[in-house]
Amino acid sequence: MPLQIIVGTQWGDEGKGRIVDWFAAHAAFVARYNGGDNAGHSVTVGSQLFKLHLIPSGILHPNAVAVLGNGMVINPKSLLAEKDMLRAAGIEVTPKCLHISHAAHLITPAHQAMDAALEAARGKGSIGTTGRGIGPAYTDKSARRGLRIADMLAPDFSDKLLAHLTDSNKSLAQLDAPALEIQPILDAFKSYAEAISPYVFDTSTELALALSEGKQVLAEGAQGTLLDIDHGTYPFVTSSTTTAPGVLPGLGLGLTSASGATVTGVCKAFQTRVGSGPFPTEVFDKLALRLRGTGANPWDEYGTTTGRPRRVGWLDGVLLRYAVRINGLTELVITKLDILSGFETLKLCVGYQRDGNILSDLPFGPSNIEAFEPMYEELPGWSEDVSRARRMDDLSTAARNYLTRISSLAGVPVSLVSVGPEREQVVLLD
Repeated sequence: MPLQIIVGTQWGDEGKGRIVDWFAAHAAFVARYNGGDNAGHSVTVGSQLFKLHLIPSGILHPNAVAVLGNGMVINPKSLLAEKDMLRAAGIEVTPKCLHISHAAHLITPAHQAMDAALEAARGKGSIGTTGRGIGPAYTDKSARRGLRIADMLAPDFSDKLLAHLTDSNKSLAQLDAPALEIQPILDAFKSYAEAISPYVFDTSTELALALSEGKQVLAEGAQGTLLDIDHGTYPFVTSSTTTAPGVLPGLGLGLTSASGATVTGVCKAFQTRVGSGPFPTEVFDKLALRLRGTGANPWDEYGTTTGRPRRVGWLDGVLLRYAVRINGLTELVITKLDILSGFETLKLCVGYQRDGNILSDLPFGPSNIEAFEPMYEELPGWSEDVSRARRMDDLSTAARNYLTRISSLAGVPVSLVSVGPEREQVVLLD
């Protein structure tokens, strides 16, 4: 199984970064295929916490080449800052271990300004964007007026960037937003181009070649299934394809590349989301604080990218089954099981109820689920600290039963369980 795809089954923040880090120990390439620096992956190695937004988690392993695929939108300022952060922490970041697709699109200050202006114009109808310029960059890509990484290497890049900024200022004026000062941006992007050029590759070709040679390619998704532009809780979604099928166009791979692929879905042991949108199993007050944490620890439920407190709730089995189907998952990884230690009882959403009708699956996808009432099944909790568990037998009967019920609801096996933030805090299941 040379291709392994790792995706989030919820609204992002499932802990994909540390799971990618776990599997990357045996990969030749670890490749991001969608999104931009609106994503946030946290990996704890020993006493060091790495918060990555663009560079794949595999960069922490010397054996793997980290790839930023053509499906991404890249803010070069953020990318270079992240590279400097890793180097300062002693992580090697050279053109040997970091490759950027020539076909990935650029995010500019104009995209960020437009993102903020559009969100402000929505007023009460705001959709909770991160303000990183992701949506406007993908809009320009679809409208065939975007700037790509390859453009940075061309002699006329400054002219193209100038035209882009000039047109953007006209659009910002229509939204009563302040104009951008153009010359400093031109100067900055000239230096970005010089710094990034050694890292630009035809990543589509090299990944296809690696797969043909039987090398393992780990495809790292950003955000989660329920934020997918087509299959998420629209319009409260991101601007890219976050599901597993997006790997192929996002990395420039053909259909046969997915033959025999493992599709791993990362699922938090409870449910969270950041920003606006429906959330049937959301809880509040003391229970919410118990699940979320106070923010004193870096792994508490606060957005890696935004810092916003995450909304929290019980695990939604209906949405999980949906994620399994949309992605074609072959296995599940459950994260943050340790957070549930100390609950007398746990709840799992096993269906929805509306107008006297009971539903076990979504009638028209997850976009209009505000009116559905979750139906819960209660399971016994456990008091034991599971953070030192490394085998299934190390877990209490109640914890094992909770995992078994999740697997039953999802219809796929659970292969791995995270019981803490550090790299080795993982339970391997038979």
